[in-house]
Amino acid sequence: MKKNSIYIGLAVLVGLLAGYLIFGNSSDEITAEEHHHSQETAATQMWTCSMDPQVMQPEPGDCPICGMDLIPAESDSEGLSIGEFKMTKNAMALAGIQTIKVGSGGSGDNTLKLSGTIEENEKAVATQASYFDGRIEKLFVNFKGEEVRNGQQLATIYSPELVSAQQELITAASLKESQPSLYKAVRNKLKLWKLSEKQIENIERSGQVQENFPVYANVSGTVSEIMVEAGDYVKKGSALFKIADLGTVWAVFDAYENQVSQLREGQQIEIITKSYPDKKFDAKISFIDPVLNSSTRTIEVRAVLQNAKGLFKPGMFVAGTLELSADKKEDMIIIPESAVLWTGERSVVYLKTSAEDRTFEMREVMVGDIVNGGYQVLSGLQIGDEIVTNGTFTIDAAAQLKGKKSMMNEDGEKAMTGHEGHQSMQDDKIE
Repeated sequence: MKKNSIYIGLAVLVGLLAGYLIFGNSSDEITAEEHHHSQETAATQMWTCSMDPQVMQPEPGDCPICGMDLIPAESDSEGLSIGEFKMTKNAMALAGIQTIKVGSGGSGDNTLKLSGTIEENEKAVATQASYFDGRIEKLFVNFKGEEVRNGQQLATIYSPELVSAQQELITAASLKESQPSLYKAVRNKLKLWKLSEKQIENIERSGQVQENFPVYANVSGTVSEIMVEAGDYVKKGSALFKIADLGTVWAVFDAYENQVSQLREGQQIEIITKSYPDKKFDAKISFIDPVLNSSTRTIEVRAVLQNAKGLFKPGMFVAGTLELSADKKEDMIIIPESAVLWTGERSVVYLKTSAEDRTFEMREVMVGDIVNGGYQVLSGLQIGDEIVTNGTFTIDAAAQLKGKKSMMNEDGEKAMTGHEGHQSMQDDKIE
């Protein structure tokens, strides 16, 4: 029994010795490699705060701003420019990020779309004025939009000057045989005040002075503005009403300055309006403003529309479509509407700066009108650039959190995390 125990003990010792000789060296090598790798990682690893990402420390610890434990910072941002940032695969998948490469407008229909409004034809707007001093006694037209006819009574005016002139006419009429020149002068005076022959003859025949004198419309149309009220005193030449003939109206569009070369007077334009989406109206460009609007950087383009049936109402929104020549269209850069973010003053897109990596950067662009269902890019992009078309707001939010340039942060300041105000209060207390 003792010999067997000795043999078993010796066998165990031999096995342990063999195991050490076979696996011991490799284990030491693995341990050394892991230790070396850990040293390399520790040498390059930076630590940041999840609430204050501007904090960067070479070793773990507490955030100097909020006191939270620091976490390992992303190490894949090396080599990026100041405006670039990366997104993870999971974040891009959850946000449904999609991109396209910018191309020219050479594909699709060969058209240019302009937006505008219906306005009164100013050439067909008449101003009804007073031809003598007086006081408005009564208005027979009380609201805008009322239809009036030529010769319809609009108001009555009491005019001491006109009362005296009527009395002069009655006196001169009794002396017209002996003083024909005086009689003629008095009649001409009343004609200059736009009294008709019939009105003058009625005064002369009746021998009665008319105190409240009627004002008649000179044209037919729609009252677009009432400029007086009953009881107002008016001077000779004062405007009383504006009357617009809406038998023709203007379709007024805004065109960007780089689009002017594509437009010319007499060019055919197809017009549609939301009020009649199933109808298209043909017109021709009648006027291109020679002066650029410096605030909007646009030029007014106008077309005349026949409106005998009264379909077009001033103030309506309309869209115009023009055919473009092929050589003009090839020079355009068109991007989808979903790619553009608006701030009110600026328009921005997000550019994918690397085809291999998930690296993005904000780019400010200037866009023109809608062409082929997308925005025409006037500046800021080149053919071949890759831009985000879906998930743009998510990309912008990521840029703000990383302190990069974004839609509302033109200078790339950090997004507020809530600790800035707390830290500021602490600083104030210390001071």
